[in-house]
Amino acid sequence: MSNIHQEETLGKAYDSKLMSRLLQYAKPYWKWLSLCIILLMIISAIDLAQPYVIKIAIDDYINVFEKPIYVYHTPPESEKGFFFQDRYYVKAKNMDDDLSFDKIVQLIQYDGKDYLIEGTGANSLQNQDYQIIKHGQESILQVKDQSFPARSLSKAEIRQFRQNDVLSLRNLSILYFILITFGFLMNFVQVYLLNYTGNLIIYRIRDQLFSHLQNMSLSFFDSNPVGRLVTRVTNDTETLYEMYTSVLVNLFKDVFLLLGIIVIMLRLNVALALASLLVLPLVLISAAIFRVKIREAYREVRVQLARINSFLNENFTGMKTIHTFKREIQQFQKFDQNNQDLLKANQREIFVFAIFRPSMEILRSLGISIIIWYGGGQVLRQTIEFGVLFAFVNYIKLFFQPINDLTEKYNILQSAMASSERIFALLDKKSDIVDSTTPIIPKEFNGEIEFKNVWFAYKDEDWVLKNISFKINPGESVAFVGATGAGKSSIINLIGRFYDIQKGEILIDGVNIKDIPLKELRSKIGIVLQDVFMFSGTIKDNILLNNKKITDERVKEISQYVNAHSFIEKLPNQYDELVMERGANLSTGQRQLLAFSRALAFDPKILILDEATSNIDTETENLIQDAIAKLIKGRTSIAIAHRLSTIQNCDKIIVLHKGVLREIGSHQELLQLEGIYYKLYQLQYKESFSV
Repeated sequence: MSNIHQEETLGKAYDSKLMSRLLQYAKPYWKWLSLCIILLMIISAIDLAQPYVIKIAIDDYINVFEKPIYVYHTPPESEKGFFFQDRYYVKAKNMDDDLSFDKIVQLIQYDGKDYLIEGTGANSLQNQDYQIIKHGQESILQVKDQSFPARSLSKAEIRQFRQNDVLSLRNLSILYFILITFGFLMNFVQVYLLNYTGNLIIYRIRDQLFSHLQNMSLSFFDSNPVGRLVTRVTNDTETLYEMYTSVLVNLFKDVFLLLGIIVIMLRLNVALALASLLVLPLVLISAAIFRVKIREAYREVRVQLARINSFLNENFTGMKTIHTFKREIQQFQKFDQNNQDLLKANQREIFVFAIFRPSMEILRSLGISIIIWYGGGQVLRQTIEFGVLFAFVNYIKLFFQPINDLTEKYNILQSAMASSERIFALLDKKSDIVDSTTPIIPKEFNGEIEFKNVWFAYKDEDWVLKNISFKINPGESVAFVGATGAGKSSIINLIGRFYDIQKGEILIDGVNIKDIPLKELRSKIGIVLQDVFMFSGTIKDNILLNNKKITDERVKEISQYVNAHSFIEKLPNQYDELVMERGANLSTGQRQLLAFSRALAFDPKILILDEATSNIDTETENLIQDAIAKLIKGRTSIAIAHRLSTIQNCDKIIVLHKGVLREIGSHQELLQLEGIYYKLYQLQYKESFSV
């Protein structure tokens, strides 16, 4: 997280090459994703059908008053109608070109009563001023200067007359309920299936990314902070998950819904549809402005979040130093400043959303206002029916939902492109350490090590080792000594081929280590470092490191052999005792003894000890020295130690100085030379004597 601006640059909103690679991960699940798309189209069709069902209910079966109804003595062949008192009634909208009807009637409500009016012709009484006048037992409907017979219908008669409407409304209600229920089920299946598939895709990406990172050389991890790599495997893959689930498939629903709404509105009424879409240019302009502004605000949030994450990581790691130097107040003030910057960035992002969302609501309300104004006039002029106007109001409400979704999907897509670019940059990074195309596997590892004119630098030609040559015979114990920076640890890294040399050769049993498969090479080398790393899990887990071939009895036997069993059996859960992060609940010596158990469990032919007895008490050191003596028996062993007293019994001592091999021999031989080793020994002897 150190290079924040580089890390959080969002880049292009869409990159066809990156998208093509992302789709390759989705390819194995194309059947599931295709099914999700089909389900989304069904769901969209259900959403589109609901306002239309209500429109039919209003226009065909609720709003039937003051509209012409044709009466037949005998049922016509094509028209849909209903029987009432030996007559067949057909509503005007269901009529074809059949002119064989007997008469035209209209149903009206007046003063709370229902009347059947005859003789009005095909002109609707809607929006006309009329009144019912009673003349004795008869009633007359008076319209302007015309009058028509009006027959009052009893409650039983009106129920019979509208029986077909009631039945149809019941069926439409059932259909509407079925649509909602079916839509719910389809939504459930689609959401579950899409998220399940999305998780499988991200699972594959995470697996591939973690496996790739495991195979990278140590030089890669030297130049890439751990926090950044963790972010790639966690945060960036989660961003891709949102892209696969929210954008890749749901985009089809938004597009289908928008097209469906436009088609239905045009089919219902072209003029009203065009009037409804007058706000569309304003919507597109607003969305374009929002896209630019939210991109800037979102980038700023990401930058500030990266800064605060970096600060937290740095402070929690160095908490001991902060407490030691009493820097709590100063660090809090610095964190508070970073926190305020993040707060302001979040507020700017919220401000953009606070403007955009209400503006979309205003535009939607404007669209509805246009529909009510223009469509309402059309209803009054009887050009369209009220159900059509109702459907348009619902469709224009529905129209803005995918527009808002598409705007948010743009941000997700933009983040996904940036995340995928960073992930693929890691996946495309080749390891500096690769197996030979023509590997050689020695029939038997004896543990002979030879350096021939080895030159090595971590960077360019800043040489750490210069023309190093030496040979270690099988079973020999060898120690490397020298000042800090002399190149001792580099030699360890080179033997295990954690880095590759620039010049020379490193041979094991006469075979160049570059020709030996890495897995085979490292399985024969055991390394015990000064700072032993403990994994989360149990004591036994940390010894086995997932090696299932080693039995529990063998684990105890090994632990007893290296003097680790004595402290393990005192733990509450013994070998099943949980180890805290980095082994915080274990002492340095205990971690060192566990490292010996771990090394012995894999039975290496070559054992490397890097400062294995530093920073521990005398009692534990005696246990460790005893364990070391047992470990190196029958193995080629290499030790690195600052305390020369621990390596006096080694067969060979190699002295390094500024990357150059300066002296080689036994303890006594080097003392007789009175060179660098002699001076180091004299210096340590004086220090120990003065103490």
